[in-house]
Parts: sequence; structure tokens; C-alpha cells
Amino acid sequence: MIVNSAIILCGGRGTRLGALGKKFPKTLLKVHGKPIIWYIIKFLIRNSFNHFILPVGYKGGMIKKYFTNNLEFKKNNIEIIETGEKSLIAKRIFKVKKLIKSENFLLLNGDAIFNFNLKKIFKEHQNSKNFATFLGSEVKLPYGIIGVKKNKIISFERETYFNKIISNRRKNFIGNIYSGICILRKDLLNLEYKKFDNFEKKLYPIIIKKFKSRFVNINGLWCSIDNQKDLFFLNKNKKDSIYKKIKKLRIILK
Repeated sequence: MIVNSAIILCGGRGTRLGALGKKFPKTLLKVHGKPIIWYIIKFLIRNSFNHFILPVGYKGGMIKKYFTNNLEFKKNNIEIIETGEKSLIAKRIFKVKKLIKSENFLLLNGDAIFNFNLKKIFKEHQNSKNFATFLGSEVKLPYGIIGVKKNKIISFERETYFNKIISNRRKNFIGNIYSGICILRKDLLNLEYKKFDNFEKKLYPIIIKKFKSRFVNINGLWCSIDNQKDLFFLNKNKKDSIYKKIKKLRIILK
């Protein structure tokens, strides 16, 4: 049987969640009655992944208990590894890298819900000579936007979704928003990164500079839960399109 591994990062403290973050690990917070990790595992199973590595830390015991008591995941290959409550992401990944069973693996954060054709993107990566594929997404901007077209103001908008940025400080530069999801060749983890204080900020530039990489925009749903406001919005705002998409996704994944 072909094995496709995924590392789901879920060891952080969730400090932006206030009182909720003190009670629960972020990945167990519920959206439409199901924990975030439920959506992630179910989605990955539908997209050809069958081996899941969860490096846990803060309140990791609660995550272990959830999977122990949840019979619907009993037959799935889920490895929950204690990597230290105060460990940085680089150290967590270093501690579990030997458990990866596939030549290419998925690395993602455990605080987002998504629905897109990951199976196709993963297969394209496998068939290419790329060492890394970074996935982009749309995010909601929390500021007001003044719409300008041909030097004329045409609109004022709030809570606008965007996936690219232009910087006045960098000529001819367009930045794509990173989703926190990437596909990597396993041998990239032979690089020196264990002591990096910021795994993404320090390792990804090295990978991009030295190895062939590509960028793919997600065509579908991607929604990160960063704070209590995000959680409330996804559970209560019945008129919003994201609310409706997640409600529909829960039915599909069930």
C-alpha cells in the first residue's frame, strides 16, 4: 500500500484565544460541533493521505484523549508524539522527521479548515522535480479598503478577501498569501534547522534559494481560526458564505 504522510502541527499555546486557549488546545476548538482536527484528518483522508503525525505540546494529553475515545479514527494511522510544551516548531519537526514514511509529505498547521483538490496538487508535486510546493490562500483583511480605478475612488469596503499584496517599498514585487500548508521532499529535513527560532522564516528562504520550488493558489475553501472572534464568526454568522461552506463541508466529510 502506498503511504502518504502528513505532519499536522498542533503543539502551540493558542495565546490569541484568551480564556479558551487556557482551557483547550486550539486544534480541539469546535466549529459546527466538530473539532478543527476532525475536519483536517477527514479532509486529508479524502485526499489520499493515510499516515498522520501530530507533534503535540501544550495540552497534548487532551488531543491524545480525543483520538483514544473517538472510534471513527480507530482504523487510521495516527501517531501522536509528545515534543515538549515549550518546544519551537523547528524542534517539533526535528523530533518526528524519522516517522515520515513517504518521499514527499504534507506539512500544515492544525488551526485551519479547508476544502480544495489537494490530491491533484500533491500528485502534480510528486510527478515534478520540485522539492517544495507552497500553497496560497485568500484571507480577510481587517481594515477598510478604498477602491481606486484609473486614479478615481470607486468604493469603500470592509472585511475584504485578498490573496496578493503589492509593496511600495519593493519595485515590481507581488506577494502571495501563504496558507500554512506546503508539500516538501522528505530529504529537505536533512538541512540544519533544529535550532531555528522561526522555522518558516529561516528555512523556507533557504529552500527557495537552493532547491526548485513552486507556488499554487488554493482554489476552494481555506479558513484559519486565529482568535475568539474568528471562532464566533464561523459558528454564528449564518448569512456568511464561509459559514455555509463549512456547514456543507461537515456533511460531506461525515
